[in-house]
Amino acid sequence: MRKETYDRLVANVRRDGALTSTPLVWNDEPGGRMVVLSGNHRIMAARDAGLDLVDVIVVDQPLTRARQVALQLSHNAIEGEDDPATLKQLYEELDDVDWRAYSGLDDKQLDLLAQVDLEGLSEANLDFATVQLVFLPHELEAARTSLDEARKLVQADARWLAGYGNYETTLDALATAHGAHNVGNVATALGLILAVFERHLGELRDGVWFDPDTEEPLGAASRLVPIETVIETRSMPADAATVLTRAVNKLVASGEIPADQRWRALELLAADYLAG
Repeated sequence: MRKETYDRLVANVRRDGALTSTPLVWNDEPGGRMVVLSGNHRIMAARDAGLDLVDVIVVDQPLTRARQVALQLSHNAIEGEDDPATLKQLYEELDDVDWRAYSGLDDKQLDLLAQVDLEGLSEANLDFATVQLVFLPHELEAARTSLDEARKLVQADARWLAGYGNYETTLDALATAHGAHNVGNVATALGLILAVFERHLGELRDGVWFDPDTEEPLGAASRLVPIETVIETRSMPADAATVLTRAVNKLVASGEIPADQRWRALELLAADYLAG
């Protein structure tokens, strides 16, 4: 079920104060459990809507795995659209012709199952939402810089698959930014979050490449790390940058640091400072 559809289901259940259609549950007495054969989304929606009790139809008799699957298939034409990947996995468990007939799947659905690729990632078998953000020109460059840096860390392209928990966390962060700054635009709220991220760049080093207790590198000492995690900023005032540039140029001209490793100027200057 799409997230938008599920959210609508939760809202409807909360408004009604009850389930208006009854889930089918099997009482697996030997296993000491109650198995929802039909109505998983309704049960979850009832929980999310805050209901303490719901009415269900209970099957008390022992059920073989084939009978459970047949009942699921016969009851679970997911409202609006079937999940072909789930249907195919369940249907292929049935090796008895009678149980396949009991499932009630018609020729159209069976043809659909024949075309399903269980290896693919699709909206049919993943619960995900697409989020599109639009930035104003003056906001775009800052957002692009932050996202580019994030992409470097994971060595991936511009499309990522994240856990559902990450999606909820992102929504919570956006809601906090909305409330704190009284803004209604999602891209503006994300810009505020990125600004907070920029102010805390130095925290990225702890536990990743730098041990704050020993002040020694974690892992290979030769690994490259983002310089902004050291100085905790991507920029500096022009007058300070001018002084640093002159010092770096002088060190390169004297041959004390390689021209293609100008960052070593910071290492050299810091080492001299620490040595007193």
